[in-house]
Amino acid sequence: MINATAYRARLQQRLILAFTGYTVLVSALFGLFAMAFVYTVEDQFFDSALRQEAQAQDISLRAGKGWREPAQDFIRLYRPGQALPEDLAQARLREPRARELSGEQGRHYHLWPLPEDRGLLVAEVSGQLIVRPMRRQLLVWLGAWGGGLALLALGLGWWLARRTSAPLARLAQTVAQSRPEQLPTDLAARYGDDEVGLLAAHLDRLNQRTRDFIAREQAFTRDASHELRTPLAVLSLACERLQRTALPEQRASLDSMAAALWQLQQTVELLLALARESSPALGQGEPLALLPQIEQLVLAHAPLLDQQGIELDLQVPAALTRPWPPALTQLLLANLLGNALAHRQSPLIRISADAQCLSIANASVAPPEDLLGADAAGRQPGLKGEGSAGLGLGLSIVRRLAERHGLRLELRHQSGWTTVSLMDAPLPADGAETGATF
Repeated sequence: MINATAYRARLQQRLILAFTGYTVLVSALFGLFAMAFVYTVEDQFFDSALRQEAQAQDISLRAGKGWREPAQDFIRLYRPGQALPEDLAQARLREPRARELSGEQGRHYHLWPLPEDRGLLVAEVSGQLIVRPMRRQLLVWLGAWGGGLALLALGLGWWLARRTSAPLARLAQTVAQSRPEQLPTDLAARYGDDEVGLLAAHLDRLNQRTRDFIAREQAFTRDASHELRTPLAVLSLACERLQRTALPEQRASLDSMAAALWQLQQTVELLLALARESSPALGQGEPLALLPQIEQLVLAHAPLLDQQGIELDLQVPAALTRPWPPALTQLLLANLLGNALAHRQSPLIRISADAQCLSIANASVAPPEDLLGADAAGRQPGLKGEGSAGLGLGLSIVRRLAERHGLRLELRHQSGWTTVSLMDAPLPADGAETGATF
C-alpha cells in the first residue's frame, strides 16, 4: 500500500529545504558582496588620497617650487635613491608590480608611482583602516543576520509547505482509501479553485469513467457467462448423443466437433475467470491431492485424446497435494494440455509434478527465444512458434490467470522437448534458477 504520509513528508522537506537553501544562498552572496564593497570603498579612499597628492606634487614641480610636504600625515614621498622601509622593500621584491602590500607588525601600504620615475608615494594606512580591524565583527554580524534569516526562512518554508501540501495529502489519502466498487466522484467539491482542485476535478471524471467501465465489465461477464455457457452445454450434450448413435463414417466428424467444443468451453471458462475482479487466495484452503484431479481431466477428455492417438505419461506421486482451487487446476491444466496437443510432434505427452512445480512436456520445435526462461512465457502477447495456427495469445492468457492466483509460469526447451511449468514459489531476488528439474 502506498504511504501517503511519507510522500507528503518528502514534499514538505523539499519545499522547506528549497526555501531555506535559497535564503542561505542569498544571505551568503549578500555578505560576500557587502564585504567586497566595503573593502573596495576603503581601498578607493586611499587610492584617491594618493592620486590627489601626486597631482599636488606635479603642480608644485611645474610651478618651480620643488617637492612639497605631503598634505596627509600617513603619506610619505620617497625620491629616487631614497631607501624604503625594510619590510616594504622586501615586500616589493616579492611583488614588484603590486600597488597594495602588507608589512610587519600590522603595517599596510598603498603605493602610487610618480610619472617619469620621479619618486614613489607611500601611504602607510594601518592607523587609517576601518574595515580590516572590525572584519571579525562584520563577519559575526553578517553571520548572525544570515542565520536569523535562515531560521525565518525555515519557519516560513515549513508553514508554506504544510499549507501547500495539506490539500494534496488529503486528496492522496482519499484516493488511497477508495475501493473499485466505491470510487468517489465528488472530490472537486472539497477543494478550492486551484491546481489541487483541478486535479480533483480530473480525478472525478476519471473515477466516473472507471465506474462506468466496471459496470459494463460486470454486466458483460454476467451476460457472457449465461449466454455462452448455455449453448455450449446444449451443443456438448447433443454431440454426445450423436456420437452414441453415429455411423462409422460420421464418427470422425463428430469427434472433431467434440474436440472443438471442448476447446471452446475451456477458452470461455478461462476468459471469464480472468474477467472476475477477485480471485481466491492460494494457501488458505485445504490441500487437495493432485493426481485425482489430473485423472479426472484426462477421463473427461478421453475421447479427444483417443481420437488423436495421444499417449499420456503421468509422473505424479499419489500423495502429492496442492492448495489450488479445483476449478483453477482444471482450467490451467486443460489449457496447457490443449497447447501441448496443438504443438506436439509426437503422440507422447508427459505430465509430472513434485513439491516445487507441475509440468507438461511435449516434443516440439523450439519456441521463440523471448518466450523461454523464468516467468517470460507469454509476456509478449501475439508471439508464437513456427507452424502455430493460433494468434499467440494462449500462454499470455494462462500466465495472467496464474499470476492472479500467485503462481508463476515458466517455459523451457531442451533436447527437442518443450516444458511448461507452474510454480507457486516466488522468483529469487537475484534472478537465479530455482533448482527444479523439468
